[in-house]
Amino acid sequence: MRRDAAGGHRRPRGPAVTRRTLARALPLTPAVVLLLLFLAGPIAYCVYIAFTDLQLTGQAESSFVGLENFRTAFGDEGFRNAVWLTLVFTVVSSLVGQNTLGLALASLMQRASKPVRTLTGGIVITAWVLPEVVAGFLLYAFFRREGTLNAVLDALHLPRQNWLFTLPILAVSFANVWRGTAFSMLVYSAALQEIPREVTEAAQVDGAGGWRRLWHITLPMIRRSIGTNLMLNTLQTLSVFGLIWVMTRGGPGDKSQTLPLFMYEQAFQNSMIGYGTAVALLLLLVGALFSVLYLRLLRTEV
Repeated sequence: MRRDAAGGHRRPRGPAVTRRTLARALPLTPAVVLLLLFLAGPIAYCVYIAFTDLQLTGQAESSFVGLENFRTAFGDEGFRNAVWLTLVFTVVSSLVGQNTLGLALASLMQRASKPVRTLTGGIVITAWVLPEVVAGFLLYAFFRREGTLNAVLDALHLPRQNWLFTLPILAVSFANVWRGTAFSMLVYSAALQEIPREVTEAAQVDGAGGWRRLWHITLPMIRRSIGTNLMLNTLQTLSVFGLIWVMTRGGPGDKSQTLPLFMYEQAFQNSMIGYGTAVALLLLLVGALFSVLYLRLLRTEV
């Protein structure tokens, strides 16, 4: 151990530092090994498969095909349709639906009485904790031709229709809003609690109305929570499979076939594992682009 110019002691260098670093890293070793084995390993294998012509049946051995699967995807009309429907599903149900409704519920519950907050929170969170398959069956029963929605329209003497046939992507988007709004509500409820009451009261005394307070005070002060919520909701929505599969199976035709369903069809129904894995990597790339966008927005301080 060496002394510095001021007579103090410097931190030990050399072997002592190495031993201390290894001692701190030792408890993390099992976790790192498990991550490499069950996460990094399968991801690396999937990346390899995406560049092969691996098939589920009828093939003795696979061969390396380079970028052929990706060229096939970009030239496939079904893939382009799935990309478009995935963007529509994500924007409508996540960026607009869950985000806006979650903020509205959080704002209303902040002003509501305790019994109202408890009842509303319980109803919304119940939809969130339901398994995806159960939620899918409930919303299928709501939207189908003989379902609850058409029964209500009949009682109001309004025309009925088969919502899962005429507007399938909007039906599954509404289902995802219904199921996932609770997360946004909880995030925004916590964020609104952090806004100093003195700030909003001062703005109210200065004559600022509700919308002006929302636009100039509330939204800027919870901006980082908005960015975090949008990123997490977007990544979750991009991976939704069970909800759509139970309600429409991607149909009718391919009118509600998002990328996860298109990937499943190619890999397991058409037995083209290599092509389906390439589509999965492209879906991963879309999620990464959204994440980078949100992280860049989060870097900017309010």
